[in-house]
Amino acid sequence: MLTAPLMAAGLGAVMVATAFLSGLFGMAGGLILAGVLLAVLPLPAAMALHAVTQIASNLWRGLLWWRHVCWNVALPFVAGSMVGLAAWSMVRYVPGKPAAVLMLGVTPFLVRLLPTGLKPNPEQFRQGLLYGSASMTLLLLTGVSGPLVDTFFLGGRLDRRQIVATKAVCQVCGHGAKLAYFGVIIEGSANLDPLLCAIAVAASVLGTSLARRLLEAMTDIQFRLWANRLITAIACFYLLQGAYLLARP
Repeated sequence: MLTAPLMAAGLGAVMVATAFLSGLFGMAGGLILAGVLLAVLPLPAAMALHAVTQIASNLWRGLLWWRHVCWNVALPFVAGSMVGLAAWSMVRYVPGKPAAVLMLGVTPFLVRLLPTGLKPNPEQFRQGLLYGSASMTLLLLTGVSGPLVDTFFLGGRLDRRQIVATKAVCQVCGHGAKLAYFGVIIEGSANLDPLLCAIAVAASVLGTSLARRLLEAMTDIQFRLWANRLITAIACFYLLQGAYLLARP
């Protein structure tokens, strides 16, 4: 896939901005980037490039906040993700864009409707396995699992640094699996432009680094308030976009 210079520059700018957003809240940036890539690229290519970008962004974020990673949360989540990958590797299903976008939008609202006893708690081992498997399902069907994973990590008592660091480790594994799924397992996999991949990595590192000081200056209350607002706003946007895609001829 060869990319025109103007398109590459535009995508690079979007990647810096979304990596900054993810570096600040540990969430939301990947959701926005997925929507942009789905609008301009075929689905397999969009998913593969999104995976490259998110691996770079989350890996750098995990390194910046390494001492705040909660391994008792990360390991069950990653284990559940691998179960989900194994299951979907046998099915090899790729949805159409309208279905993928609608799934992105509806997920956080479904999680919020769960009974009190089933509300997300990242410190529970069984929930880590369950949400890890469910997030991998969303990753392979829609390209991102942000609304589900973000709601899961906000449900416990982790502070903002622990959320950002632990989620980064989990997402490196998840997006690595997604890259293998769309780059190898799915027939007719995407052939990405190496230059665009290099731009994605550089933009992810830059945007993530720029967000570090702002995250330090935030309080946990501010972090949770704005993170929940972002999740809701982006989910509503994707519901509207999915409905539009379904309704148009």
